[in-house]
Amino acid sequence: MLAKRIIPCLDIRNGQTVKGINFVDIKEVGDPVELGAKYAADGADELVFLDITATHEGRKTFVELVKRIAANVDIPFTVGGGISELADADKLLSAGADKISINSSAVKNPQLIDDLARNFGSQFVIVAIDARSTENNHWRVTVNGGRIATDKELFSWAKEAEERGAGEILFTSMNHDGTKNGFANRQLAQMADMLKIPIIASGGAGTKEHFVDVFTKGKADAGLAASIFHYNEIPIPVLKRYLKEKEIVVR
Repeated sequence: MLAKRIIPCLDIRNGQTVKGINFVDIKEVGDPVELGAKYAADGADELVFLDITATHEGRKTFVELVKRIAANVDIPFTVGGGISELADADKLLSAGADKISINSSAVKNPQLIDDLARNFGSQFVIVAIDARSTENNHWRVTVNGGRIATDKELFSWAKEAEERGAGEILFTSMNHDGTKNGFANRQLAQMADMLKIPIIASGGAGTKEHFVDVFTKGKADAGLAASIFHYNEIPIPVLKRYLKEKEIVVR
């Protein structure tokens, strides 16, 4: 059985790690290189860095930051934000990122998944999906940080992403994001039964029990969270000890 992964997520704006709730009330929480190195030392399995203001100028800053992260962090890390063509991915991978994550750009141009997988290999390509449930439990894919609903449906889009060459799916439930009430386990389990590639769960982590639930009921391969780690509400060593006590295989 593959070990379950714990992945802190760092949202980057103007070179600083920031955190908001449902993408508002944004506060700075520290230097991404220092935070990343701390999480690596604490036993995080991987890291995700998302450039949330990936304008053209921001992209140059971010590439420099990725080089600094690569020089100081000794665990695999993924970068995302504003990757809309092969050249963007190439710059970030060349700067030292282990994987890249695409979201809105994949929805707008699904062929990008095929192109990235063919050029760099599926193992380097994560397709992030932000989705929101409507009143009849129809899960609609959203873009632009959950602000804009699209005509894509969660499960069919996840399947298409896998078929196009995605190596992993990072699913964020916008209904659960920032609530700290637990992950979207029913939807995660449905996705896990349908796909062959690993699923990273995001949105809703608030307690150690939520991670037990996401790995058992949700069948996720990895659990991703931000504020509980940034504010040291659940230190990673404490979380991993707890998961081991609950007989969940972690590194």
